[in-house]
Amino acid sequence: MKARAVEPDGFLITKEPYYESQGDEIILFESAYRNQIPVLLKGPTGCGKTRFMEHMAWRLKRPLITVSCHDDLTASDLVGRYLITAGETVWVDGPLAHAVRVGGICYLDEVVEARKDTTVVIHPLADDRRVLPIEKTGEVLSATPEFALAISYNPGYQSVLKDLKQSTRQRFVALEFNYPAHDLEKRIVDHESGVGDERAEKLVRFADMTRNLKGSGLEEGASTRLLVHAAKLMASGVSPQAACRGAIAQALTDDPEMLAVITELSASLF
Repeated sequence: MKARAVEPDGFLITKEPYYESQGDEIILFESAYRNQIPVLLKGPTGCGKTRFMEHMAWRLKRPLITVSCHDDLTASDLVGRYLITAGETVWVDGPLAHAVRVGGICYLDEVVEARKDTTVVIHPLADDRRVLPIEKTGEVLSATPEFALAISYNPGYQSVLKDLKQSTRQRFVALEFNYPAHDLEKRIVDHESGVGDERAEKLVRFADMTRNLKGSGLEEGASTRLLVHAAKLMASGVSPQAACRGAIAQALTDDPEMLAVITELSASLF
């Protein structure tokens, strides 16, 4: 049996991702990185957590390896497994082990979606040990100073079954995200889509209306991401009503009555 050599890393972000700070999150992340403290991002879906991670990886000039967590994610998916290739049994690193070896940033997106026994494997990396034991090979990987671990989750979807354990969360510096302030969100929507200031303004007002419906028929209001989707459709020639219906209303709910309410809200603006 042999291990596959670490390949040249292809996860470097060479072009600056557009990101506007909402507070002191950039300073806090950079300080945590210098002090080798892992970071927890918490906030609603589509508020900019992933874009923030891309921006920080670019600022720090480190490769970013992102894992979208889900119910079937296993420890082997993160750490690695043996595969048979050309008649040989070869060890292949998972994304977490790869990030440790190359000194990258490993970002576990929506970590509470992963199985509980899977998240336990990050504990030795998220405290002073900064090691990743690989039981199947007997190897213990020690993280270099360049390695960083970041995780995210949406507190709005917490439940007894999908909550972040205290034994996990107390290993991290936590950064709280929310939807940007009105003027900033309008600027983001316009910059990302080229839709123009007037329509970007109306889209943000529309988003505020849907967010006020949270808990009254909607699990979540329109995210900044959905606003950008709608704005891009508008900038491509789609009518505002059709863009809002397809990119926002239909994405938020399947309930006919709630769809009618959201459609009326968009019609009042466009």
